[in-house]
Formats: sequence, structure tokens, C-alpha cells
Amino acid sequence: MQTLVKKVVIVGGGTAGWMAAASLAHQLAHLNLQITLVESSDIGTVGVGEATVPAIRDYIASLGLDIFDVMRATQGTAKLGIEYVGWSSEGQRFFHPFAAYGVPAGQTAFHHMWHRLRELGDDAPMAAYNLCTQLALSGRFMLPPPKPRAAFEAYDWAIHFDAGLFGRYLRKFATQHGVRRIDAKVLGVEVKADGHIENVRLDSGLLLEGDLFIDCSGFRGLLIQGALRSGYQSWKQWLPCDRAVALPCGFAPSASADAMTPYTRATALAAGWSWRIPLQHRIGNGYVYSSDHVSDDGAEAVLRTRVEGEILADANRLRFTSGHATEMWKGNCVALGLAAGFLEPLESTSIVLVQTGIEKLIRLFPQAGFNSVIRDEFNRSTRLEYERIRDFLILHYWASGRPEPMWRACQMAELPEPLRHKIDVFRAHGHLVRYEWESFQDPSWLSMYAGFGISATCRDPSADRVEFAQLLDIAKRLRIDITAIAGQAKSHASFVESQLTVR
Repeated sequence: MQTLVKKVVIVGGGTAGWMAAASLAHQLAHLNLQITLVESSDIGTVGVGEATVPAIRDYIASLGLDIFDVMRATQGTAKLGIEYVGWSSEGQRFFHPFAAYGVPAGQTAFHHMWHRLRELGDDAPMAAYNLCTQLALSGRFMLPPPKPRAAFEAYDWAIHFDAGLFGRYLRKFATQHGVRRIDAKVLGVEVKADGHIENVRLDSGLLLEGDLFIDCSGFRGLLIQGALRSGYQSWKQWLPCDRAVALPCGFAPSASADAMTPYTRATALAAGWSWRIPLQHRIGNGYVYSSDHVSDDGAEAVLRTRVEGEILADANRLRFTSGHATEMWKGNCVALGLAAGFLEPLESTSIVLVQTGIEKLIRLFPQAGFNSVIRDEFNRSTRLEYERIRDFLILHYWASGRPEPMWRACQMAELPEPLRHKIDVFRAHGHLVRYEWESFQDPSWLSMYAGFGISATCRDPSADRVEFAQLLDIAKRLRIDITAIAGQAKSHASFVESQLTVR
């Protein structure tokens, strides 16, 4: 019987590298792995991944850590979803929450009831039936009840944090759990005849051998692309933004407590969109844009007009292509983070893709012979996960009614078949199609459909069983209850002050 690998070499630190090191050291402690992470103090990290999705709390719990301790250490704030501003030609706003809408009527999903209400004259938006949305847009936050009394009281939450501080927090955790850190640059990679990496050569002269290599070297893909030539699947035809510029700022002197919003804001602009992410000590700002439609200097100039307070650092410019490595696991090398692929940060999925990559690796942790079946399954499931997120992102661009050339080109693009099928089925019957490895569940798709005005022409017939007067009464009581509960919560700023501020 073959043994499991023992020597694990992680090339690159940052969020991806230290997430992988911390998880392997903690969750596979019984295997007595020899884990070495190589990073150079002279090479910076991207460090702008400030927004997450609720799965980050599962990752932190998997390490036996307390979410509030992590938030204190990383200047964190709470996140209830994403506010979208200016994504239609009319410029209205809508919200993508981490929660379901309303309450079902038996086996009938709430959105079928909502469509019927709209047809019969009640014009309350879908957002009125979502507690998470009402909390967020009123600048309030409270932890979800441990035992919700009704379906609408159940919601989830994520966090905003300083990615650099998060990496340092995990580095301390990982090294305390036996991970060896080497501060050095990788000068070369030796690949054996069978396509497996033998060692990496460091600028210190050390030849670092390993059984399993994990590439966390960022966009360079030092191992997966540079040494193993995996290739890259580009999705630029659907996701045209290929640049970003980030610019942190302080809170404006006149800012009220409402400036520390419990959500990310994504504002559509002529050649892309801008983000706003409030932390305890600063606001993260950025412009994700298409270089075919605005220059780098032009994008930075636009972003500078949008910051609220004093600019705290030089602009950080990034270049990328949305897509993924053709093989994320090749030979004895697994790529994580930006080395594996990149999907623009519109839905804050970069860190969760690192997290799920680590989870798959732990479940499929290889034996010394590296069975190709295991490797193929890792690549198959990871490709599907990327494709499902890709389609959700494409929907934002395709459904936008903005008139500028970049947006018009997105509206005219031929959609991937799985996404086209989803939209067609929803329009025809209000049915929400679910595929394998979906990262975004029904409420997320509903928020997009409602926000972009994509409605169902037919609905579940069971929605007609409830008399309209009764249905309207239920809807009104729902809205009153949700508004009342949201109104009882403290402001997000108060939550941060009482629970998270390091004293």
C-alpha cells in the first residue's frame, strides 16, 4: 500500500499560501506532514481581497478560531451582502443579500407568491421581504438568532478585513502549528521526466525537495505555468474587465457612523465598476475596468474623484484575465489562489475559491503515487466551480441596461449554454435551475433577476391557491415584521465599537 505524501512545499505566502499552510497543519496534523512555505519579503502580495462571502466563517471555525478574534486582529467589519448602484440605464439600486426572501407557502416558493402579488397590483419590491437587506440598507447589524422563529429570520453574514493583516494572522497560527517558513526567492524549478517537480532552487542556494508542491505564487503561476506549462482558459469574451486600480482612503472628517456600512458597494461606471469596502481603520476603494475602454491613468483619475477621505497609499494597479489554469492540479503540483485562476472580484469569490481548493485537496489528499483519477476529479470539480461563478458574474454584465460601448458589447454576447438555460427556464416558469458545484444558491439568483427586472411569464400554479386578499395580508404582515425586527438592531458602527474594537 502506498503511503501519503509527507513533504509539502508551498511556494508563495499571502492569503492563499497561509490559508493552505494553516489548514494543512491543523486539519492533517495526524499525518505529521513536513510543511515548508517559501515567500520573499522583497515580493509584495496583491493584498486587496478585503471582502468575503459567508463561507469564510466556516474556514475560520475549521481552524478552531473565534471569528471575532480574527476580526479584531484584521480591522474587520461585518458584511450582509452587496449593494449594486447604477447597473441599469435608470440607475436604480438593488441589493444581493446573504438570505432568503419571505416565507414559503407549503411547498410553494415565496418568489412565486411575489410574482402573483406583482401581477395583481402590489408593487412592493422583493427586497422588502428580506431581513438581511433591510438591516444592511439601514446601516444596522445583529447576529442571526440561533433558533429563527420564521424562515425570513434566518440569514447569513460574512466579513470585510485587511487582507495583509489576515495573512500575518494566519502565518502566526501556521508557524505555531509546525509550518517552517523560509524567506527567499525561487530562482528555478527542476522537473523530472515524469512531469513531477523534483525541487525548487532558492536564492540562498538551498534545493528544497518535496513530495507535493502547492503553487500560491499569484498571477505569476511560478510552478503551474512557469515550470509545468498548464495553459490558461480565458473568459475575456464574457468578462471584459482586465485591470483594476485600488486606492485606500480614510473616512471623511464629516462622515457619520453610517459611513461604516455593513455591506460592500459596487457602482457601475462607464468602463467597469468601482468597489467600496469599509474597514475599521479605512475604506478600500477600487475600479475594475476594461483596458479596451479606458486607460490606466484615466481609470485612476476616475477613482480619485470617488474617494471620500484622505488617500492613505499609492495606487495599486493590477492586470488580470478572468479564467483559470487549464489544469489546477498537474503532476505533483496543486495551484491555489491567483495561480489557479482569477474571477474578477465583483462577488468577492477569490478567497472562497482558495478555501474550497484547500477543502478538495484535504479530501483528496494524495498518496505518493499520485493517482491520476484523484487529480482528474480535483480538476473536474474545480473547473465546474469556476464556471458556475463565471456564469453568475456574466449575468451582471449581460443584464445591465447601461448604454456605454463596453456594456453594450456584454449585452450582445452569446451566453454560455448553462446560463442561457437557467435564464430561459426562470422566464418560462419561475423555476430556479441548480447545477453541481453551484456557489450561489436560489436567493442570490433571485436578487439578480429581481434587480435587473428579469421576471417569470408563468409561475407555479400552486401560488394561485391562496386568495389574493389573504396573500396580500400575509405580505403586509411580513413587511411590517421585517421592518420592526430590523429597527430593533443597533447600528453597525455600534456593533464594531462594542464587539470588535481593540482596546
